[in-house]
Amino acid sequence: MRYLRLKMLVLIFVSMVIPCFGKPLLKVAVAGMNHDHVHVLLNLYQQKEVTLLGIAESDTALIHRMQQRYHLPDSLFFSTLTGLLKKVKPDVVLAYNPIAEHIDVAEACLPLRIPVMVEKPLAANMAQAERISKLVKENNTPFLTNYETTWYKSNRMIKKLVDQQALGALRKIIVRDGHQGPKEIGCSTDFLAWLTDPQKNGGGALMDFGCYGANLMTWLKHGKRPTAVTAVTRHLKPHIYPEVEDDATIVLEYADGTSGIIQASWNWPYNIKDMQVFGESKMLHAVNDHLLLEYSGVDKQREISLKNNYYSNHLAYLKDVLAGKIMAVHDLSSLDNNLIVVEILEAAKKSAITGERIIL
Repeated sequence: MRYLRLKMLVLIFVSMVIPCFGKPLLKVAVAGMNHDHVHVLLNLYQQKEVTLLGIAESDTALIHRMQQRYHLPDSLFFSTLTGLLKKVKPDVVLAYNPIAEHIDVAEACLPLRIPVMVEKPLAANMAQAERISKLVKENNTPFLTNYETTWYKSNRMIKKLVDQQALGALRKIIVRDGHQGPKEIGCSTDFLAWLTDPQKNGGGALMDFGCYGANLMTWLKHGKRPTAVTAVTRHLKPHIYPEVEDDATIVLEYADGTSGIIQASWNWPYNIKDMQVFGESKMLHAVNDHLLLEYSGVDKQREISLKNNYYSNHLAYLKDVLAGKIMAVHDLSSLDNNLIVVEILEAAKKSAITGERIIL
């Protein structure tokens, strides 16, 4: 009887321990905390879905607020990223800092062969993007970009159907992204301080939400660059956002006749991240992450069933990229896609200033 009890205890222990060894948690370090998307990571940390090795942040007031909210020990914090990386060796560095500082993260991490994922977009301008690309090639180390819409089941299904030519030839892609405004929806003061700074963010709504459409269109077009970019920006709320535009419309022209329209705004009446893809015979409308509608006529509409055969978040994706199970090439997070995104955004800014159609 004693032997049987001992055997049962061993079996219970093994059944609990083996899964833990079979699914090691991603070990991450964090660069900056003044991007509100950091809360996604810190919630995952609280849920014990990721191992947090350290955080590089110099704002002591921000550190104190985050410590109180997430019960983070003092030992996790370092004033600089270079100081942090002298003490720990993470699987990846996740950056939650101003867009213009992504280049600083690249300079610190890539020579040490430490992969990086930043929040969208890749860089504030093409000079920074090209420098990041050079560092990636020199050190053979990934530098990835995270978008919320990458993990939308609806967008995944659109890509599948487009690749199967279920719509016929592509004619037009319309992507709308944005909300009522970052101040209006309650973004933190730390986030607003740089999000509305034309240097630190690279612009306003054009950068903040225009990048989504450029990212998705480049993906649907299999990495093809547009031949021309035309943009118009508006300053509808100068009393709230005196330094940056709060509304942008960007038109992309492709060599095969496809056109793309990106509508990015801090003036929508509600939060919106949708995409409409028009082909020769049908139109697909990704209303949100879980609703996809197909139109074959004005009164011919049906909901398409969605299955999530892709990753549900950036951590699961990163684990497989770092393990060599997938290659981060030509996908929504990839460097090649996001270099084109920055090129489109820079051309759009130039077009809005000059009033001219920019040929790429």
